[in-house]
Amino acid sequence: MNGQPMDNAENREELNELMRVRRDKLKDLYDLGVAPFGEKFERTHTAQEIIDRFEELEEQDTKISGRIMSMRTHGKASFADLVDHTGTIQLYFRVNTLGEEGYALLQKLDIGDILGVTGKIFRTRRGEISVEVQDFQFLSKSLRPLPEKWHGLKDVDLRYRQRYVDLIVNPGVREVFETRSRIIQLIRSFLSGRGYIEVETPMLHVIAGGASARPFTTHHNALDMDLYLRIAPELYLKRLLVGGFDRVFELGKMFRNEGISTKHNPEFTMCELYMAYGDANDMMEITEEIYAYIAKELVGSTKIVFQGQEIDLTPPWPRKPMLEAIKEYSGVDLTGLDDEQARQAAKEKGLELEPNASFSHVLDEFFDAFVEPNLIQPVFITDHPVEVSPLAKRKKDNPSLTDRFEPFIVTWEVANGFTELNDPIDQEQRFRQQMAQREKGDDEAHMMDEDYIRALEYGMPPAGGLGLGIDRMVMLFTDSPSIRDVLLFPHMRPRS
Repeated sequence: MNGQPMDNAENREELNELMRVRRDKLKDLYDLGVAPFGEKFERTHTAQEIIDRFEELEEQDTKISGRIMSMRTHGKASFADLVDHTGTIQLYFRVNTLGEEGYALLQKLDIGDILGVTGKIFRTRRGEISVEVQDFQFLSKSLRPLPEKWHGLKDVDLRYRQRYVDLIVNPGVREVFETRSRIIQLIRSFLSGRGYIEVETPMLHVIAGGASARPFTTHHNALDMDLYLRIAPELYLKRLLVGGFDRVFELGKMFRNEGISTKHNPEFTMCELYMAYGDANDMMEITEEIYAYIAKELVGSTKIVFQGQEIDLTPPWPRKPMLEAIKEYSGVDLTGLDDEQARQAAKEKGLELEPNASFSHVLDEFFDAFVEPNLIQPVFITDHPVEVSPLAKRKKDNPSLTDRFEPFIVTWEVANGFTELNDPIDQEQRFRQQMAQREKGDDEAHMMDEDYIRALEYGMPPAGGLGLGIDRMVMLFTDSPSIRDVLLFPHMRPRS
């Protein structure tokens, strides 16, 4: 690096004293001709590799790199803990090895600095595997102090906003995201092993479809048209069934302009899959099999622990119709009631509803209030009303209900699936009913998608479809109570 970069501190708020000291050290390094922000460093080992292979590597030379997380100075010898992505290794600095000038550079070293180290692997008299430093170079000077080691970064809000610091000072956080990556790999392996092909469909949609949700809107300047960030890939994936694909899946980001909570983020990850010539029963089996497969791969058992409670993911999971579940947990039988009777039943149970709430909305309120809090162990809730399931096939024995299911674990809905509606006439009528709801102010109702109707008119085979919520799955397998714990960079309200 040639020359010293201009310090723009005068254009910022006044630096606190600790940061000022680090800036002074930065200037000293430049004055000494030492580059504080180094170049590529070819390492030969990682921290954990040195520990695991010590018997083989003892007395051998090594080149390692990582962040300094502690320093202990004892006159003409110093110790430091260097942390890389695999773990921690102790460094041993001696004036006799580095020379007076090299050892003096330690005075410019701060907790958080990233070093490249050349040295020899050995074991100290106290038995700790270490590296005796023969040479070191600054790879990145840390200009901000890390939170103090003995209490770490405890401010939860700050942890989410500054995930980079959270990852540095809270090692367990990285394990969560390594597990997340592993889960995604396992899902892909599971599906590809069963003949599913991974595809990619557009994220910018002309029509927001595939789910009942409020979309994000954007504008394409060259085409001069509004577009929507996708709320689901469903209608594109089913077009592929029409085109002759037999089994397809897509794993990626979805966007819904809705509220934020411990279970919801406006940008989330979902896996959708479709099986030609299948139905909802096939999708329920795949759901429980995927969860059991991942559990076995991660912990070696289909029984896991979430927030202190054992959850048994062993297939098969119970299947319970929605109306039966409501009767069981609320004591109210809504079967056969019209809208007015259902509203009266809700009023008697103390539920607040819109004045003209439909039967299906009453059903949802009963379910949320009385059923959902009791669904701890895995269970499929089946037989959802047509009105709230515009893409699902009607049940043969009760056309007012659909062959749709939602699996619940620890009170969370973790997926949604059904036998797909492949009748273009029925589908068009459902879309028109959804459009009528939009005109009444329901901005989460489906839009009319005429091209999708056209595709169905060419013929789509009977099929089963499934949408798996990846974020909640990761929450379950990492014992994380909030969705923000499993998103590297969750959306947050701006700080005033």
